[in-house]
Amino acid sequence: MSPRLLPAIGLTALLFTLGATHAAANDGAPPDARQAFAEAQKVRVAGPADIPLAGQAVLHLPAGEVFIPQPQAAKVMVAMGNPGQHADLQGLVFPQGDKEEWFATLRYIASGYIKDGDAKEWDADDMLKSFREGTEAANEERAKMGVTPLEIVGWAEKPAYAADTHRLVWAMASREKGAPADAARGVNYNTYALGREGYISINLVTELSELPQQKHVAHELLAGLEFDKGKAYADFNGSTDHVAEYGLAALVVGVGAKKLGLLAVVFAFLAKFAKLAILAVAGVGAAAARLFKRKDSKTDIPPQA
Repeated sequence: MSPRLLPAIGLTALLFTLGATHAAANDGAPPDARQAFAEAQKVRVAGPADIPLAGQAVLHLPAGEVFIPQPQAAKVMVAMGNPGQHADLQGLVFPQGDKEEWFATLRYIASGYIKDGDAKEWDADDMLKSFREGTEAANEERAKMGVTPLEIVGWAEKPAYAADTHRLVWAMASREKGAPADAARGVNYNTYALGREGYISINLVTELSELPQQKHVAHELLAGLEFDKGKAYADFNGSTDHVAEYGLAALVVGVGAKKLGLLAVVFAFLAKFAKLAILAVAGVGAAAARLFKRKDSKTDIPPQA
């Protein structure tokens, strides 16, 4: 079931988090949202740094990016309109500075060993059809919850699996159903690293128009993942290890369809408040916040996806 879309955090909430004036803080911003970003600032880890993930792998976080661990990462997700337990969430990655508008979720799913043989036979057109059918079915639940239904625009990047490194990459473009053709389109750029006992997913959330310039971020993070000794895909022991009940294609059609709704509401927030949200989590001071307040007063904000 797709999560309920919470009210987007306003400009004043994020300015409060950045240390702006007391007057701005009292402008009706939700206290829990302000607290979520403030807590994220306190625990953020700036790259370069090695980040352990679920006792399975290490992420070699590059310079210029910050990592937000749990449980603060889950609170930030909720603050951006995505409620839930987020039990499999390992953390979030944001860029430092104000030149890029994206963030990435890191999750570990203890699915068991996923056989990858179906990657040789899958058909991208058939997968797209299944994805659209699944989205339409999910739209019935969205309607009951009062959430705007989604429609699939198409592949932003067709599924591609590298058998030598056991890495999967794909991206789906979506938008609110009935939205104008020129409306901002969300995209979640999905990358997966398969391991012996499950998989790690790194999902880049950004605007479709920015994907060509930003997808290198996801590839660099994926390349920076290193499974611990004995946890790699090649360490699989067929006589003792658990095998997942689904194959690789399910990470696109099944898991991917559920994830699309989850990240779509986050994109709606990101499309409006990307720079300020990133500044808040990255911990830039009040002077920078005031600068962005002036800049945003003169700049059109993209519509929601």
